[in-house]
Amino acid sequence: MLVFDNVSKVYPNGIKGLQNINLTINAGEFVAIIGLSGAGKSTLLRSINRLESITTGEIMVNNRSITNAGKKELRKIRREIGLISQQFNLVKRSTVQKNVLSGRLGYYGTLKSILGLFTKADYQRTIDALESVDLLDKLHTRSDELSGGQQQRVLIARALVQQAPIILADEPVASLDPITSQKIMMDLKRINEELNKTILINLHSIPLARKFSTRIIALKAGEVVFDGRPELLTSERLERIYAKTIFDEVKGIAYEN
Repeated sequence: MLVFDNVSKVYPNGIKGLQNINLTINAGEFVAIIGLSGAGKSTLLRSINRLESITTGEIMVNNRSITNAGKKELRKIRREIGLISQQFNLVKRSTVQKNVLSGRLGYYGTLKSILGLFTKADYQRTIDALESVDLLDKLHTRSDELSGGQQQRVLIARALVQQAPIILADEPVASLDPITSQKIMMDLKRINEELNKTILINLHSIPLARKFSTRIIALKAGEVVFDGRPELLTSERLERIYAKTIFDEVKGIAYEN
C-alpha cells in the first residue's frame, strides 16, 4: 500500500510540482495517472521511490516512511519498487541477461554487486522472467540490438526479477507504435492480475488508461483534479483536466477505438 499524506513539492525556482496530495493506493490496483505535460505526473511517480524529494508531507510504502528513511532503510524499501521508464535505462552494451539480473542488485552487498556474483536461483529467476515476457530467445543478445518494445519488456522482466510488489511505469509506451504499446500494456495488465502487482503508470493516452486501468488519477498544475473509476472519466471532466481549447483539438484522439 502507498499513502501520500499532504505531499507537496516546490522547486527552487518557485514552481509547484505537487500541491497537497492525499492519496491511498491499495495493493493490486492498476492506476493510470493522466494530465498535461508539466502537470506533475513524473514528479508524483518519482517521489514514491525518492528519486524526487518532496518539500512537505510524507509518503508511506507498506507502512514505512520512505520520506524519512535513512540510507539502509531506503535501500530496503526501494527493493519493493520496480521502475520502468520511456528512456529504457538499460546498459546498452550488456546482454539482456545481465540487464535483467541487475534487478537483484539491491539484495547484494557492494563487493558482490561490483563483481556480479549472482546465485543460481537468480539466474533461474531471470530465465523465468524473460520467458514470461516472451524474450527468452534474447537471453544473450546485446540490449542495443533490441527494438524499443523488446527493451521495455526487458525492463518488465527486470522488475519481476527484483520481485517488487510495486511497479512504477513512467510513460513506458510514449515512444512506441500503437500495436507495440498495446502489447506492453497487456503484459503489465497480466502481471497486475496474475501476480497481484500494484501498477502505477503515467500515460498520455486516454484510451489506454480507460482500457487497462482500474483507477484513473488526473493531475493539473500539481493537484489531483480527478480520482475514480475509468467509466467516471466523462467528456466534461476531461475538458476540465486538459482545458477546453486543448481538449477540442485532441478529442478525436482521446476517444479513438
